[in-house]
Amino acid sequence: MEDNIIEINIEDRDGMIRTLAVPTDVNLSLMEVLRAADYEILATCGGMALCATCHVEIKTGSENLAPAEDQELDMLDTLPDADANSRLSCQLRLTNENEGLSLKIKGALQ
Repeated sequence: MEDNIIEINIEDRDGMIRTLAVPTDVNLSLMEVLRAADYEILATCGGMALCATCHVEIKTGSENLAPAEDQELDMLDTLPDADANSRLSCQLRLTNENEGLSLKIKGALQ
């Protein structure tokens, strides 16, 4: 892999899995990366951790993510399908340590 490019695996709502090359030196959130890759992410709050429409389930690699802060945890608590593997993609910034991260998109479409 090139410096500052990692590959992550994304499962969409239909169960299709795709590998995506992600730059880690552009300061974009995972939500912004997913939207740029044409995944359907509402992000109605614009990435402020206020709507939870960018909810993802981390399948593997959660140990290399920054811990969720209180505002993200509070928003996740409002979701009926959230669990210990749930995160808001707007709150995640990927680094080179996130190579091989695997996630499933779960956020609402409306």
